[in-house]
Amino acid sequence: MSISKHAFTDAERLAVYRAIEERRDMRHFLPTPIDKAVFERILMAGHHAPSVGLMQPWRIIRITDSSIRLDIKNLVDKERIKTAEHLAERQQAFMQLKVEGIAQCAELLVMTLMDQREHHIFGRRTMPEMDLASVSCAIQNMWLAARAEGIGMGWVSLFEPSDLAKLLSIPQGAQAVAVLCLGHVDEFYSAPMLELENWRQGSPLDDVLFENSWENK
Repeated sequence: MSISKHAFTDAERLAVYRAIEERRDMRHFLPTPIDKAVFERILMAGHHAPSVGLMQPWRIIRITDSSIRLDIKNLVDKERIKTAEHLAERQQAFMQLKVEGIAQCAELLVMTLMDQREHHIFGRRTMPEMDLASVSCAIQNMWLAARAEGIGMGWVSLFEPSDLAKLLSIPQGAQAVAVLCLGHVDEFYSAPMLELENWRQGSPLDDVLFENSWENK
């Protein structure tokens, strides 16, 4: 089998796959500041993400005010308790999980969807949610870039979007979709944290790969 002339070198290709395999949703951080050039590279990796119709719907809010950081943590704690109330017999186990590192991380970002998205119909007429998919691609790019830089990143989704919008003066029509914690770490988890905590085990590829029709193996 021939190898594409556009392929990376073996070392470069292995580095890409290593970043993908070793990416982790981090919750434990060190307060050490992130080098400015490194941080900018991570942000630019997100901005290089693909987006439907080249709409680039991500808007990134960098949180540098410690009081706002605390307010965001309080919103997450509030939703954490509400989520636990809906988990029945797993409520206690959930409350023991570390679900965010907002107070400890060096950088805190809020990823939002832009407002006035209804004007962008290229690729969204039948699937308007592709704007969210585009923002997710930006987040993934940042995650992989952060891992390659040796920086941990965690995606926090435990918050009420309307409450966070009010706190951050997010305009009507826009929406916060993720709170991102970035920072140095003692070590990266050897496996996804929820697997290590016996919360859930990931599915093998064969369970989600079909051919020609749904669930046809």
